[in-house]
Amino acid sequence: MSERLPERASRRALLMAAPAVLPVIVVLAGALFAGLLQSLGLMPFTGEPQLSFDAWTTGSGEILQAAGISLYIAAASTTLSVVMGFMIAAYILAMPISGRVIAGLSAATIPIPHLIAAGTFGLLLSDAGFLARVLGMPEEFPTFVGGPWWGAAILEYGWKESAFVALVVVGSISRRVGDLCDAASTLGASPRQRILNVVLPLALPSLGISAIIVFVYTLGSYEAVWLLGPISPEPLPVRAVRLFGSVDLAARPDAMATALASVAVGVVAILAGLLVLRRFKGLR
Repeated sequence: MSERLPERASRRALLMAAPAVLPVIVVLAGALFAGLLQSLGLMPFTGEPQLSFDAWTTGSGEILQAAGISLYIAAASTTLSVVMGFMIAAYILAMPISGRVIAGLSAATIPIPHLIAAGTFGLLLSDAGFLARVLGMPEEFPTFVGGPWWGAAILEYGWKESAFVALVVVGSISRRVGDLCDAASTLGASPRQRILNVVLPLALPSLGISAIIVFVYTLGSYEAVWLLGPISPEPLPVRAVRLFGSVDLAARPDAMATALASVAVGVVAILAGLLVLRRFKGLR
């Protein structure tokens, strides 16, 4: 009887979530299928439908290059946001009074749109921006905005998503970490040892989930890389939006192929992340 209770609970949860999940699945599947038809020339805006793989073969080199750039930006941004987010979470958990102030400031950054944050970072980090003028080095200032390493976009994503990571970590372990840290302190553990041996192992599952979410989001995000990155080469979302908004309707299959490639890379990233979480016992 007790073994059937979890099964009944899971079935009840699925039934309760079905009215909200099924419409999303239908809309998403329909949009992906329509995009696939357009990329194959079977649903053109002009002319007769004709099966063609030109969007996938002719522009395959550009799609692969754009995918590599997107993966680099997403990986660097995710690493930065996870490291910063864990440091913020550790400070919030270690400092009950001042940590509340940091938690409030972190929560206040979450509703800020990425477009506004990207514009702020552009005014701050450009070679003629606020920081270069304050330091008195407009000519020697590093090329963060529009540079080949996408520095400003990575910093913007890292700063913006670090608050999300920190709040997820704090919300997931705040009830357990206090007593364990007190016990470790009683046994003579230093603050560094408490963070590395108590806080970090407890935070690994939430850090893993947060990293997957941040990676997939930055992989498909458009605003910051469009505003802060160089004109060429383009990451996947910028290329897809540019081709989709082109006055040449013949570029629409290329736009759909780029968008579907972005979706495929995101799905692979999610599956790989979940596989890592399942394989390592410490991340379950």
